[in-house]
Amino acid sequence: MHDLKSQKQKKTKTNRRKQEKTPCDWKKLFHRTLRICIASGSGFLLASGALLTAQMLLESGYFGVKQVSVEHQVRVSEGDILDASDIKIGDSLFDLELHMIGRKIEEHSWIAKAEVERCFPDQVVIRVVERQVRAIIDLDYLYYVDSSGEVFKMLDAGDELDYPVITGIDRQYLLDNPDKTQNCLNLALQLMVELDSRSLFNLDDVSEIHYDEQEGLVMHTRIGGVPVRLGKGGFAAKLNRLESIYDDLEPRLLALKYIDLNVTDRVIVKLDVKRTVGRS
Repeated sequence: MHDLKSQKQKKTKTNRRKQEKTPCDWKKLFHRTLRICIASGSGFLLASGALLTAQMLLESGYFGVKQVSVEHQVRVSEGDILDASDIKIGDSLFDLELHMIGRKIEEHSWIAKAEVERCFPDQVVIRVVERQVRAIIDLDYLYYVDSSGEVFKMLDAGDELDYPVITGIDRQYLLDNPDKTQNCLNLALQLMVELDSRSLFNLDDVSEIHYDEQEGLVMHTRIGGVPVRLGKGGFAAKLNRLESIYDDLEPRLLALKYIDLNVTDRVIVKLDVKRTVGRS
């Protein structure tokens, strides 16, 4: 038997190459570190200088408001808009909350939209869009209605009255049924847009547009106040039928009780016996 303990294992040489240590180039490392420190210091100095310059400009009033101009106003005076903006000469441009200023200006009943812009270094520009009156609505008191169907202002003494009047809706109905009221106003505006495009019978021939939940729209002619039943849609075709006989109807308006356009392909005309007898 072999004596395994007595046998010594021979050491084998490794095939790895002996790594040689390279001496550290302290001079090169020092120059690199110095360049980084100089670059960092320069950046810090530039940033500090910029901040200091900005602070000096702010404190000097360089960005203080010197002029506020208003554009596109017609009905509302420039002074009223400036008062609503509450921008003071000398206010810093950076302190102005443009969105909030615009909302404050839009609180004016005639202003539909207001945009406020900074113009560096010392000016502010306010651009407004005024409401366009399309009708008057009778809500126990008279109010203006704009082109989007929004009721926006109660009429004062001296306000213009030469607009079609929308009736059939009272104030309580508007408060209880805002969505239905808006649909009604949109329907009336659709009819008005259709009338705007016509020459024979147009918006100038209408004095009132009445809304009824069951019947829809009933417009009243300026001459004689004759009710013209139009329902809730198809206004173009119905007005076409009316215009086809309007030359014959116009001289007789004072003798009519109503005109019904809700029957397809027909115009139903009802004579007012009382008016006819009175005229005869």
